Amino acid sequence: MTALAACPACAGIDVADATPRDAAGEVHHIALPAIHCAACIAGVEGVLARTPGIRAARVNLGRRRVRVVADPGRGAAPALAALDAAGFEAHELDADALTEADPAGRLLLARIAVAGFAMMNVMALSVAVWSGAGDATRALFHWVSAAIALPALAFAAVPFFASAGAALRAGRVNMDVPIALAIGLAAATSLHETVAGLGADTWFDAALSLTFFLLAGRYLDHRARAAARSAAAELTALEIPRATCLDEGVRRTVAVAAIVPGDRIALAPGARAPVDGTAATAIRVDRSALTGEALPVPVPAGGAICAGDTILDAPLVLHATARAEDSTLRRIAALVEVAETARHRHSGIADRAAALYAPLVHGLAALAFAGWWATTGDLHLAVGIATAVLIITCPCALGLAVPAVTATATARLFRRGVLLKSATALERLAEVDTVLLDKTGTLTQGAFDAPALDPDAAGIALTLAQASDHPVAQSLAAALAEYAPAPVEALREVAGEGVHGRWRGRPVFLGRGPGGTELRLPGRTIPLPVTERLRPGAATLIDALRRDGIAPILVTGDRAAAAEALGRRLDLTEIHAGLRAEDKTALIRDLQAQGDRVLMVGDGINDTAALAAADVSMAPATALDAARVASDAVILAADLGAIVEARRAARRALRRIRQNLALAALYNALAIPLALAGLASPLAAAVAMSASSITVVLNAVRP
Repeated sequence: MTALAACPACAGIDVADATPRDAAGEVHHIALPAIHCAACIAGVEGVLARTPGIRAARVNLGRRRVRVVADPGRGAAPALAALDAAGFEAHELDADALTEADPAGRLLLARIAVAGFAMMNVMALSVAVWSGAGDATRALFHWVSAAIALPALAFAAVPFFASAGAALRAGRVNMDVPIALAIGLAAATSLHETVAGLGADTWFDAALSLTFFLLAGRYLDHRARAAARSAAAELTALEIPRATCLDEGVRRTVAVAAIVPGDRIALAPGARAPVDGTAATAIRVDRSALTGEALPVPVPAGGAICAGDTILDAPLVLHATARAEDSTLRRIAALVEVAETARHRHSGIADRAAALYAPLVHGLAALAFAGWWATTGDLHLAVGIATAVLIITCPCALGLAVPAVTATATARLFRRGVLLKSATALERLAEVDTVLLDKTGTLTQGAFDAPALDPDAAGIALTLAQASDHPVAQSLAAALAEYAPAPVEALREVAGEGVHGRWRGRPVFLGRGPGGTELRLPGRTIPLPVTERLRPGAATLIDALRRDGIAPILVTGDRAAAAEALGRRLDLTEIHAGLRAEDKTALIRDLQAQGDRVLMVGDGINDTAALAAADVSMAPATALDAARVASDAVILAADLGAIVEARRAARRALRRIRQNLALAALYNALAIPLALAGLASPLAAAVAMSASSITVVLNAVRP
């Protein structure tokens, strides 16, 4: 068996019996945001295969998700507990809220394949006709071409005719109207020539090549958009589908949608609050995903808990104050939907060119038809010239100008660690003049650097930190991993205080003190000021943006003191702290109202609305699913310098797009007069159109 390449997070996981069997039962979907590799897949499936009550488990690494089939009535709890014990971060998702993949891409590929196959065969027959075939042979080849082309066009050209028909029914004209007209006229006149035997040429190959090249451009555009899904749906899926309700001391599992104000919800340490409510006892919560607050937040008895907060230290009874549809997460999801709707109105360069194209082409074709018919009285000749005008001006080069560059640049950026998801992301990224950067999880890693300690103190601190699940303790343990743990005995964690123990018979302590986190050793107390760890390339990013004439802005939901401390480290002058999700969105709207083109970089739930509202947005690969989905690009590279590289690549791509549009315009300027003068047959028009399309593609893919 081939060995699996394991990432550090799962190198120690036993992958035996990792292949599950398909089975019938209750289906649950669990998010696994920290899995990275093939060994993670085998590790997760192996853990679940050995868990009682789990019948089958299948991991989707691309979506970082596992589909679990459990015994009826068991729920997802056994799977979540087993994954947690194995060291995998796991959260249950609401499958009803998730969107599935669109099969449109496969159908487009099928249409391209049919059009390409038919085009090559009909062109082969056309070569025989051009070579001087006799009348009988020529007629036979025309009929064979018709038999190949007409069924192929009936399948492959459907997107253009359907779009054109919808536009005409709505009383407007779009780019597909002249395309459908050109394909239809070429096929209809060719069929007429074949049936009547009037001419030496038919133009089935022109109709097919037109369809093939335009479908290729449409597929490139589809691929650029394929990664984008609804961020609002992902936010809704992050909500917990079920909760444990306390009813006169009896625990019962209920759907989160059924929770009403006044219900008492039992939450274990590490669980996320399903609805907004108040805490029955004092507790600390991890609010980083919602607000960007890096450190745990103390909540007094009766204090507010938001849906999505993670409970720390001890179990909690939550008194619900709102239904699920009124929760903080749902309000953020509503902001995202509004922002996405506004951004989807962005008009790319090709769209703006297309708005001028359709009326011009129709006008020229109509003038050619009317002029030649009035001058010669030959209806057949007038129709042929009008068809040639439509074909020679058909927007293959225009349709390929943007998608070809986008696909090429997307592939190159992916190899450098940036995944572009939107068809117009390159154009918008090239125009950016203002950059907003989130703090926790974006500029910083959500972990902390420990101060310098002597070996004895470091070993004691490591052992004490390893005994706690507190985020700061876990970060401290990771920072001190190079030291050997000290033999500390009688370890005991006190919720809200810290970890106690005995070293060489004397008490030691790690936790909260009067001035913050401290380590108490026999005879001395060492303050442990924790400093957020910068993400690699953070300082380089700030310097590079300034060299490009952009002043970066720090936007965070964290405390002002923490934001200003980071600002001093990175020499950031404009800082906005304590912002809620709607505050970040409002700031972006204000900047856009001033004429700024805004790039937003963030990673949390509280960033999703801002990511959707910005002119263009990016999220680290470590971001929450909802943030990655709301963004136009995902930063796969560990180094934030990839942001600057992506912007510079976008500016180069925009220049290439403009070059392609100029080539398309030059082609039309030379070809249209020839077609209007009757010097280009529909066949010659198809050859010229194909040549212009190939030129555009070659310009797009050149180094």
